[in-house]
Amino acid sequence: MYMIDLIQKKKQGLELTDSELTFLVQGITNETIPDYQITAWAMAVYFQGMTKRELIAFTKAMLNSGQTLDLKAVKGFKVDKHSTGGVGDKTSLVFAPVAASLGLKVCKMSGKGLGITGGTIDKLLAIPNFKTELSTAEFIATINKVGFSITGQTANLVPADKKLYALRDVSGTIDILELIAASVMSKKIALGTDLILLDVKCGTGAFAQDLAAARKLANLMIDIGQGFHKQVIVVISDMNRPLGRAIGNALELKEVVASLENQGPDDLKELVVNLTGLALAASNKKLTLAAAKNQVIKTFNSPKPLKLFYDFVVAQGGDLNYIKNLNKLPATKHILLVKANNEGYLDFNNIYFLGELSVLLGAGRIVKDDIIDPLAGIILKQVHGDQVKKNQVIMELHTNKEITREKEFQELALKTFTIKGEKPKLSKLILEIIM
Repeated sequence: MYMIDLIQKKKQGLELTDSELTFLVQGITNETIPDYQITAWAMAVYFQGMTKRELIAFTKAMLNSGQTLDLKAVKGFKVDKHSTGGVGDKTSLVFAPVAASLGLKVCKMSGKGLGITGGTIDKLLAIPNFKTELSTAEFIATINKVGFSITGQTANLVPADKKLYALRDVSGTIDILELIAASVMSKKIALGTDLILLDVKCGTGAFAQDLAAARKLANLMIDIGQGFHKQVIVVISDMNRPLGRAIGNALELKEVVASLENQGPDDLKELVVNLTGLALAASNKKLTLAAAKNQVIKTFNSPKPLKLFYDFVVAQGGDLNYIKNLNKLPATKHILLVKANNEGYLDFNNIYFLGELSVLLGAGRIVKDDIIDPLAGIILKQVHGDQVKKNQVIMELHTNKEITREKEFQELALKTFTIKGEKPKLSKLILEIIM
């Protein structure tokens, strides 16, 4: 079997066999297929797509490239929640303790952010001494003790995906929906939970720029789940606006704690209520979604979610004093104010630029080896649709970068929004739910 033949077949829109896809994945894992041939195949997939049968076979081969986890020792209904990534998306850190408060077991392996999307692991690494690399035994023990655990992906879990992702990232093939679906689902299936709960972001701050692309990605992942007899629920949520008011690791941790005290932003709470309600209803077929969501809303008025979050930090070695004193953290060297240039209604029209701005301030990484400044980021003083006056502060830019870059930061910040004479249309946060 030769890789050139697989490239030619896919280039012509022909379906690859199970054995051909297994050969491909083994070649990626063992590095016996040259990088340029793998990227040529990926580009062919970009133009020709993959059939449902191919997608399931490819995901199976990816899954078999490494180890899977046995979570039988975790007692209770096990949920893995995943987001395709967005600006200001700290949902998992609120969802997990809220869901655990209701008896669900949240088992999550997460990653670091790259580009404009922040990673859950990066936020946790802002906590001094927090341990994000757990053994399977430590992972299971934390879940059973606290109700949830969030850890980084192990090197032995779907190693083919890690190598393929690195190639896609530098070859202009990162946005292939079939390969995104296989990447996400191979890792989710390897984890072995009862429910895979997916938050697919849709908009200028997401991979899926419009609802059609988000819907396609959602259905691809559901198709894969069905092929492995896994229950999959997908929420498509709006990312034409940032989630919450904080963008940046320590800043987002502050918003997480505020949310667990039921004093956080309404949009973050709405998303968590819907996600947790869906998971709770899936765990108990006698419970309606409306009743489940009511239970979640009541839980926000309880001290239990915040206590469980504290327990989680301690269980994974983090400095609890840091979390309890987030409001006392030192400020960055510079806090720059971005103001409205006229009066009217605020319209955030390019969330990609907002995410790019947070990276430039030091809150994200452009390449994997970049060092993140946990204190850097953006605080939105006004949100989409707010009426503002001339010279009113729209956002604060927190950075330790040289002040000589202030003009660059200000110019990019002004590209993220416009001030309109009429109030912009406010789209729903939850665009669709697909099961």
